[in-house]
Amino acid sequence: MAERTAAERVALARHPQRPNITDYINGLFTDFFEQRGDRACREDAAILGGIALFHERPVTVIGTRKGKDLEENLRCNFGMPGPEGYRKALRLMKQAEKFHRPIFTFIDTSGAYPGLEAEERGQGEAIARNLFEMSRLTVPVIAVVTGEGNSGGALALAVANRVLMLENAVYAILSPEGFASILWKDAHRAGEAAELMKLTAPELKKLGIIDGIVREPEGGAQTNHGEMLRSMDRVLLRELTPLLKESGTALAEQRCRKFRAMGRGKENA
Repeated sequence: MAERTAAERVALARHPQRPNITDYINGLFTDFFEQRGDRACREDAAILGGIALFHERPVTVIGTRKGKDLEENLRCNFGMPGPEGYRKALRLMKQAEKFHRPIFTFIDTSGAYPGLEAEERGQGEAIARNLFEMSRLTVPVIAVVTGEGNSGGALALAVANRVLMLENAVYAILSPEGFASILWKDAHRAGEAAELMKLTAPELKKLGIIDGIVREPEGGAQTNHGEMLRSMDRVLLRELTPLLKESGTALAEQRCRKFRAMGRGKENA
């Protein structure tokens, strides 16, 4: 694994040509059927989800969606979901549970959309509901942070039996710019903040926040999509296989134990 500073990994995590959810769906799954809408308000293009086959097994795939150019980013709200997106994701997860389909989530978001209209429609409740309901799902759930994974907007898709990160992905409560603005009132110290936040995959693996790291091609995932997809395919299949042998009750209990243990000191472990 290449030695890089946290700030360098943040820059790679944000690279506009990194594989996005559409690339992963097209490269890892077959027969994808998109499902839209939250059945309560409207469609949210910032989250893409549906049914597909993974090595001939029916699965549900859900991911935050960033664009690769300005037009696509405007359509997808720059990968910042509103409450409709999180409710759509939960609807698909509950459907997956009903039909005993494993769930894969792919996370690349600067955070949930913070606009007034999102708050008026229950953004906080939608995120909290996902955390609660995901903890009780009785099917295997594997989450992968592929780029940025910021705030509750990322966690709302990451209450999983296995949480993985790409080598140059980042996962934190907020962006380094936000951290620096709060701590020092100076967003220009984002690079310094990134080093303090322990937001990189190697650091989070040591802390037990994530379960594994997916290797990227030399120079980052954006340099060779084919190699990145092959690496991802191997890891997902390896992680899914043992989970398929577990009962639904065991999967839910394992997930709850995993997240309740996070943040405990050694004296409480």
